[in-house]
Amino acid sequence: MKRAKFLGVAVLLVSAFCYFAALPAAAQAPVTDPIGVLKIAKGRPLTIAYWFVVAGPDASLGIDTRRGVEIAIDDKGGKLLGHPIKLIGEDSACNAEGGVTAATKLAANPAIVAAIGSNCSSEAVPGAPILWKAGLVTVSPSNTAPKLTAPDRGPTYDGYLRTAHNDKVQGRVAAEFARKVPKVSKVATIHDGSPYAEGLVGVFVETFKKLGGTITSQEAVSPTDADMRPVLTKIAAGKPELIYYPIFIAAGGHVTRQAREVAGLATVKLMGADGMFSPDFLKAAGNASVGMYHSSPDLSPEALGPAYKTFLDKHQKKYGEKPLAPFHPHAYDAAMMIFAAIEKVAKKDAAGDTHIGRKALRDALFATKGFKGLTGTLTCDKHGDCADPKIAVYQLESADPAKWDPGKNPRKIHP
Repeated sequence: MKRAKFLGVAVLLVSAFCYFAALPAAAQAPVTDPIGVLKIAKGRPLTIAYWFVVAGPDASLGIDTRRGVEIAIDDKGGKLLGHPIKLIGEDSACNAEGGVTAATKLAANPAIVAAIGSNCSSEAVPGAPILWKAGLVTVSPSNTAPKLTAPDRGPTYDGYLRTAHNDKVQGRVAAEFARKVPKVSKVATIHDGSPYAEGLVGVFVETFKKLGGTITSQEAVSPTDADMRPVLTKIAAGKPELIYYPIFIAAGGHVTRQAREVAGLATVKLMGADGMFSPDFLKAAGNASVGMYHSSPDLSPEALGPAYKTFLDKHQKKYGEKPLAPFHPHAYDAAMMIFAAIEKVAKKDAAGDTHIGRKALRDALFATKGFKGLTGTLTCDKHGDCADPKIAVYQLESADPAKWDPGKNPRKIHP
């Protein structure tokens, strides 16, 4: 009896072994990964997510970058590895709270392959670690704060990269311009407490002082402030020749308008940065914006080449207007970089399902070298800086939003 039971069990074990050995390859995942593998069934969408500011006074920044992603998807024929590309997104509001909310929602969706965002550095500082904790890599087209890719940023940012420039570049270019072109020697600065503005002001001040300039005052406002006169009155006491305020559209509009109303500042030169580089800023600032300077990515033909002209033609045909902000080509490049990395690491099984290792995807993005994008040739360093930075300084010649045409209005004046 015991011998019969033993033989019966042996037969069952052998049968089971033969059954599993005969299973098709589709039942055995072709990818292993230390932080997880995403499986996309044959014919199902491959989901990419954005977290951009798409509502409120800074919405032009997010709409502009979302359109860059959408055109990249169009250029892939709407498909990747045989899967339709599905784009979903969350409004990140251009503040820390919005960044946390958007990142938390995306992190809870296991279908997302990768994210593109955020727009504002204040969103990314708390949001990027939330995404990486969930195994989601993110590539930002417009975060520029130096701290996000600093050597001491910590492992919680290991899933963060950007195609936007580091403001160590933009702040330096702005300071060099101020000192060497209008040749001002005294500057006052304003930031809004955001990592973006604080980082830009810090680099500007350091560079301007090295060039022999004097900082007469360093002030701060809140992004929601409307009455800037107390700060501007304090600034006026130092008699600066230029006010540098790399903040965003709403607060920047108030500073620009009210500076002309404060005694001693009627003729002071004004300078902003890419956070206000939008026709929406002209609506906020009005005629007081005419003549002011902006540093921003160089969108000129000589900087970006013929591929960018082709992109602009597609943009006009698809949306019926010119781009709304300066980071659409960086968003296009972020999407294309992600698509290339997915194609590099994804594996198909015999059933046609696609398997993507999450850490493998992250590693492939960080390994990006010599990638030919709209903004130049991108190579990522170990901290996530991938940009081929090209910064220009522009001067506004008309406050009419309908005449917004970077290179012409505002006119590129440096380099």
